[in-house]
Amino acid sequence: MFQWMLGASMIKLNPTDGLKVKRPKSRGFLEWTYDEILRYEERWPIGTRQRVAFDVYMYTGLRRGDAARVGKQHVSNNVISLATEKSRFQTVVNLPLLDVLKRTLDAGPTGKLSFIVTSRGKPYKKESLGNEFKEWCKEAGVPDKSAHGLRKAAATRAAENGATAHELMAIFGWLSIKEAEVYTQAADRKRLAAQAMQKLGT
Repeated sequence: MFQWMLGASMIKLNPTDGLKVKRPKSRGFLEWTYDEILRYEERWPIGTRQRVAFDVYMYTGLRRGDAARVGKQHVSNNVISLATEKSRFQTVVNLPLLDVLKRTLDAGPTGKLSFIVTSRGKPYKKESLGNEFKEWCKEAGVPDKSAHGLRKAAATRAAENGATAHELMAIFGWLSIKEAEVYTQAADRKRLAAQAMQKLGT
């Protein structure tokens, strides 16, 4: 406001010059809930392109750019090996191909170069995939969710099932343990709270 008043010659000095305001940290992309995951799966069953995209995100933890390009050529001995885009292709993740994802990929449709394909069977550019995935989410009744929120849900599920911070780093390609510890610490708090509540009842 003061900046505007200064520009409009209403004041000669901006009393807020040099003042730094710390903005509250946002929650970022919203994590998917269990019910939202079920809602998407019901709308897009196995055998649809939309389900292939969802399961690739959910059961690999790959970011949008990596999910758009991962394909059969990256699978060997039932392990997906991929150099991640965010690391400038310096970090390779090695992800066992889970049975749940294999069933979806076997049902397809998938492409020759990428698992996730357009209606014409071609690979997506990551921006186009992001936009289309949002539309699929809207059609499934989860309009405020994104692929990155699904990655968060996958990390939460892994942490709650006992994955360590270093294991999460290996899965999700994080280079900093701080990113992984967000999920392990949340899972630890949840477990500890459940144990503590039992003590309150005695």
